[in-house]
Amino acid sequence: MTYELLEAQVRALCDDQPHWMAGLANVAAHMAEALDQINWVGFYLRGSFVDPTLDDDVLILGPFAGKVACARIPFGKGVCGTAALRDQTLRVDDVHSFAGHIACDAASASELVVPLHAGGSVVGVLDIDSPIPSRFDAADQAGLEAVARAIDFGKTG
Repeated sequence: MTYELLEAQVRALCDDQPHWMAGLANVAAHMAEALDQINWVGFYLRGSFVDPTLDDDVLILGPFAGKVACARIPFGKGVCGTAALRDQTLRVDDVHSFAGHIACDAASASELVVPLHAGGSVVGVLDIDSPIPSRFDAADQAGLEAVARAIDFGKTG
């Protein structure tokens, strides 16, 4: 599968869905089937984006495919929280060498985390883990950044 095809499929899943949470659930399920050599794919969403009564500086577990995961990650903690705080994609070849890595699945060896945006602000991250060290390269990063941009948070339903 090419990333161009995956991007088009993700766009179609979001366009056909009147609520972004349901769209994310289908995107996570689809990416779990479409991507090779991964063991977890999903979303962490900014607390205040999910619910205005929640903290703004915490990521809350959203739809995912994989083993049970951490429910809350503070901004600046682990790969996901660091990517959200910096508003920067992080590609980690060896998660065990990442200071402060939060291990939800001991089998994970590498990780790619892409910030998600709505209205010009970071509203969460797309998180993908692999049991293969150095699984993600620059082409994966560029492709998955395009996939992340295809996700539409404008719908509320």
